[in-house]
Amino acid sequence: EQTGLKKQVLFISKNFIRMLVLLIFVSIGAFALVSMTPLDPLQTNVGQAALGSMSPEQIERLRLYWGEGIPPLKRYLAWAGDFACGNMGTSLLYHQPVEKVIQIRFASSVWLMAAAWILSGVAGVILGMAAGARKGSLADRVISAYALVTASTPAFWVALVLLMVFAVWLKVLPVGLSVPIGADAAAVSIADRIRHGILPAAALSLTGISNITLHTREKMIQVMESDYVLFARARGESLGSIVFRHGLRNMILPALTLQFASISEIFGGSVLVEQVFSYPGLGQAAVSAGLGSDIPLLMGITMISAAIVFAGNFIADILYEIIDPRMRKNSQKSK
Repeated sequence: EQTGLKKQVLFISKNFIRMLVLLIFVSIGAFALVSMTPLDPLQTNVGQAALGSMSPEQIERLRLYWGEGIPPLKRYLAWAGDFACGNMGTSLLYHQPVEKVIQIRFASSVWLMAAAWILSGVAGVILGMAAGARKGSLADRVISAYALVTASTPAFWVALVLLMVFAVWLKVLPVGLSVPIGADAAAVSIADRIRHGILPAAALSLTGISNITLHTREKMIQVMESDYVLFARARGESLGSIVFRHGLRNMILPALTLQFASISEIFGGSVLVEQVFSYPGLGQAAVSAGLGSDIPLLMGITMISAAIVFAGNFIADILYEIIDPRMRKNSQKSK
C-alpha cells in the first residue's frame, strides 16, 4: 500500500510540475505574440486627432505609459518578476489593478461557465446513455446526428441563432448584457441575472454536449454488450434497471474526467459568446485588452485562464489514475 501511495504522490507531483512548466511557456508565447502585434496603442486608445493636438513631451509620456520603446525581453522579465511576487500590474485601459479587474469580470463569467459546464455534462451523460442503451434505434440516430452536428458548429453561430430566435423574434429573453439596461446595481435581482444568463449559458452548453454524449454512448454500448448485462437480462431485469444499476455506475466517473478535460472548450467558447451577447465577463475583457494593447490585463487574464484550464486537465489526469490504475502501468512500461 505504501508503494502504491508513493507512486500516486510521484504521479501527482510530476503532473503538477508539468503544469507549472506549461504555464511558463504559455506566458512566454503570449507575451511574444502581444509584442509582435501591429497595433499602435497610442492611435488605438488615444486617436490620431488627439495625438495631433499634443506636444512631443505629452506623446513621449504616453509612449512610456504604454511601454513603447522598451525592449520586449526587458518588459517580459519585469512583468514575470512582478507576477511571481503576486503583482499582476495595473490595467492600462481601466486604470485599476489587474487583480481587481479580473476579480470583477471573473465573478460574472464563472456563473455563466459553471452553468454551461454542468448543463453540458448532465445532458451529455443522459443523451449518451439513452442512445447507447438502444443502439441503432431512432433515438440513437437522432442523438448521434445532433452530437456530430454540434461538434462541428462554432459557439458564436449557435449564440447568434439563439439571439435571433428568442430575443428578436419571440422577444421572451433579453438581447444581451448581464443586467437590465439602465438598472441600478442595487436594484438588480438574482432573477434578472438568471434571465440575462440563459441564452449565453445555453449557447455554451449546446456546443459542449457533443463530446461527452458520443463518449458516453460508446461506453454504454460496451456495457450493454457485456456478459453481466446479458446475465441481468436473462434474469428478467428491465432496461431501466440495467441502465441505472449497471450503466450509470460505469459511466459517471469516465464522464466526469472527460468533463474536467473539457474546461478549455468552455473557456474558448465563452470568449466568442460573451462578445455576441455583450456579456461583461472575462472573455470580453480579454478581447478589449487585446485590441487596446493592454498587456498587463491581457497577460493576467491569459495566465488565470491557462491555470484554470490546466487545473481541469490536472484533475482529469488524477481521476483517470484513480479510476484506471492500468494507465499508470502502461505509462511506466512506455518509459
